[in-house]
Amino acid sequence: MQLIVNGESLKLSDVKTLHELLDKLQIDPVRVIVEINLSIVRKSEYPTFQLNAGDKVEIVNFVGGG
Repeated sequence: MQLIVNGESLKLSDVKTLHELLDKLQIDPVRVIVEINLSIVRKSEYPTFQLNAGDKVEIVNFVGGG
């Protein structure tokens, strides 16, 4: 499946859900907000949210500091 992740084109064959994508990219789902095609996805939906070829995924990571 071809996805656009944070502006980069990625081809991933074994990813069907948002949770699987985050796992494949080694991203902790607790520390991010994800937007798919300009819509924010609730964390509770990550395990079941189905990705489709061509989806535009934006992953925003929280950074602490002050």
